[in-house]
Amino acid sequence: MSSRDLILGRVRRALADVPNGSRDAAVPRDYLREHGDRTTEQTVDLLAENLADYRATVHRADDDQLPALLARLLTERGSRTVLVPPALPPHWLADGGPAVLVQDLAAHTARELDTTDSVVTGCAVAVAETGTIVLDGGADQGRRRITLVPDHHICVVRVPDQVVSSVPQALERLDPARPLTWISGPSATSDIELDRVEGVHGPRTLEVVLVSGV
Repeated sequence: MSSRDLILGRVRRALADVPNGSRDAAVPRDYLREHGDRTTEQTVDLLAENLADYRATVHRADDDQLPALLARLLTERGSRTVLVPPALPPHWLADGGPAVLVQDLAAHTARELDTTDSVVTGCAVAVAETGTIVLDGGADQGRRRITLVPDHHICVVRVPDQVVSSVPQALERLDPARPLTWISGPSATSDIELDRVEGVHGPRTLEVVLVSGV
């Protein structure tokens, strides 16, 4: 008997007591859509708390304060070049300081992207309960590679429009056919001795700006 026959035999035995016609029955999805009853302000606070738990640096600003805040963050970082997606709102980096803005081009190689000091993007949605920001390749986020290669990523989240409580609520807003990137804190991994190393498969530093009044 082959391994395939053995596996299929076990599947048939496991389904032996299932009534005919019920294998395609709808599965009840009565799980909680969110945990707890929170106000919008509390949901945003939870997002900020969980982002910080994942070692992201969280900032808050009104829309009119955003350009000055981004300029300060880039200056403090010492960023000389900043990669920007094609449809990032121009006023976000109107006070960009000494940094040179680099428009993302399909011709850019990974090596060229690696020489860029920072990248600034928007996001598709942010999940409060998991401290996760989700990118879907939208025009203010750009291609997936531009948020994985540069070592410093500033992500702007519009509050409260782009903030949801839970993953199920986030999935309702997302198109599964788009290139989704789920980010919970800066890139990090651990070896067998649990020594943490950051920046292995994404930015070493993640800063999230929660901007209101947009």
